[in-house]
Amino acid sequence: MKPLFTNKIELQLPDSDIVYYPAFLSTAEANHYFKALKETTPWQQDEITVFGKTYPQPRLTALFGDNSRPYSYSNITMQPHTFTAELLELRNKLQMEIDVRFTSCLLNLYRNGRDSNGWHADDEKTLGKNPIIASISLGQERYFHLKHKLKKDLKQKLLLEHGSLLLMKGETQHCWYHQVPKTAKTVQERINITFRVIK
Repeated sequence: MKPLFTNKIELQLPDSDIVYYPAFLSTAEANHYFKALKETTPWQQDEITVFGKTYPQPRLTALFGDNSRPYSYSNITMQPHTFTAELLELRNKLQMEIDVRFTSCLLNLYRNGRDSNGWHADDEKTLGKNPIIASISLGQERYFHLKHKLKKDLKQKLLLEHGSLLLMKGETQHCWYHQVPKTAKTVQERINITFRVIK
């Protein structure tokens, strides 16, 4: 079996440990997983409250896990579904390469350019100190923005490609915010799978 990670880009950002793998999955694998997850995932759209205003979250989501632990963020608490065969395959592939056994994964479906994910950090207490987040992108390429929490001039933009993996470790979540912004361009659907360890 050939090594998967011959091509990787380490983002040289202070107070972070972020690595981007443009071709974690082959195009054929990425196509297969996109189709399977799009069709079989029990997608939901939760209400989110920001600054006292409640509105439908601008994307669809689903939580999967193997330890029955719920995941809470932005006053939303999600209950996990059992891992599907496809998600187990992806988890095993990650585990072989980075030696981390993820307990859970949150899926996001961005249906068009109006769907987005605002500035946030994955720093919930249930993820523990210095959480490892492994984010696999399928479908439409979308830009991923980073900005430092304290040093306002520190920013980064990255195009997340079909079949790519973005790995965030160390103090990244404590020091940086990230987002997937809206776009006025006509874009197709994107699925994002974020594996994490819920304590």
